[in-house]
Amino acid sequence: MTRALRVENIDEAARLVDPAFLNSPQVVDASMTGRIGRELILKLETFNPVRSFKGRGADFFMRGIGPDTQVVCASAGNFGQAIAYAARARGIRATVFCAEGANPVKVARIRDLGAQVRLGGADFDAAKDAARTYAAAGEGRLFVEDGHEPRISEGAGTIAAELAPLEPDVIFVPVGNGALISGIGCWMKARSPGTRIIGVCAAGAPAMAESWWRGSVVTSAEVTTIADGVAVRVPIPAALEWMSELVDDMILIDDTQLREALRTARDTIGLILEPSGALGIAAALQHRDAGRAPAAIVTGSNFSADLLADLTTESSQRG
Repeated sequence: MTRALRVENIDEAARLVDPAFLNSPQVVDASMTGRIGRELILKLETFNPVRSFKGRGADFFMRGIGPDTQVVCASAGNFGQAIAYAARARGIRATVFCAEGANPVKVARIRDLGAQVRLGGADFDAAKDAARTYAAAGEGRLFVEDGHEPRISEGAGTIAAELAPLEPDVIFVPVGNGALISGIGCWMKARSPGTRIIGVCAAGAPAMAESWWRGSVVTSAEVTTIADGVAVRVPIPAALEWMSELVDDMILIDDTQLREALRTARDTIGLILEPSGALGIAAALQHRDAGRAPAAIVTGSNFSADLLADLTTESSQRG
């Protein structure tokens, strides 16, 4: 059984995690306020070496790994980059399994950071099965599952400690495998229990939300969303167990709403985000009456070339 998350471990992570990932910008943008109709605190997890929040948890986890271990994981791209970065810093071998259709920009960056990449499987969950099988077949290989390992969630929870001085009463948190929202929820429920934690899933990948609503694992036969970073088909039981105590609500965002959020981020804060990174902004746009001081976690900006072309073309046409 996976252990419970510990707020004292999150506080420890805030002291130990590579400073490149800590104290990310927290902004309230006037143009964004005009679009939403109220101020929205944006926690921008895009200005770091892997351009996503994943570096926090990966760095905290890898501090306990010996140099003779080969770390094996599956990733849609961002977690793989974070593991590769933390492994390279410690001289540890890393092998990352990605689906055949994974974002090629993310895959290339994983390789650039020194990890071996293996492509296989129709989606993220199939790649995870392949990674688990590979790890079990060799001595010294450690399979690491994002959303199951407590230290990864606790590292991600450092975001909550940084947000707390701004006193958000609602935090919109994108949900893929549940590591981020569990870490944020753990710290907030212990230190700011009045803050509501709202998870945001892609409507085309609803397994985590449906599982949270039902209180048991609900899998999806397939996922159809532009938000590849949260395209989870098979939820992780440990994450759902944490979330059952730490999350106040879950909402779904469809691709049309997500594209609106991507355009809003482009036109207001001047950032091109990956689709999953804009889920919190999308939730704020769709739920404008949620909270006196809402916050949204902007989780990443590892966008594909196709997305960049679409947003650039659309902007040129409007101009």
